[in-house]
Order: sequence, then C-alpha cells, then structure tokens
Amino acid sequence: MKQYGEPCVLEHRLCTECGECDRCELNREKICDNCCQCIESTADYVGIEIDEIIINTEDIRTEHPGKAFKIKH
Repeated sequence: MKQYGEPCVLEHRLCTECGECDRCELNREKICDNCCQCIESTADYVGIEIDEIIINTEDIRTEHPGKAFKIKH
C-alpha cells in the first residue's frame, strides 16, 4: 500500500490510503494475494511489466526504538 500523500497508482490524485490498490480485481471483497487468476492468457508463460522498484530506505530501528534487535552471524 502506498503512503498517505504519495501519488495514487490508480487515480490522478494523492494517496488517501483508501486501500483500493490492494483489492483483488476479480473479487472486490478480497485483498490481492497474488494468485494471478486475473491474468488471462493462452500463452505458455505471461509477463508483467515492472515500471518502478521502490526500495525501503527507512531504518527499522527508528520504527521500533523500544525493541532490541539481535544480529545473527
């Protein structure tokens, strides 16, 4: 899900965290679980074009300052 205030991936507006982009295209009551049933094709394989890769640059320690994290070697 996008963050509040970022560009919406479905509409020409800013994200309002409505959750619409997480919904299944075949069953609007369901959250998408990547089952791929919405991809119709008779080909041996299908491809999905990736137009953006978002890398999480936030430090997990800043999100949970009260928790201690152990690093396994």
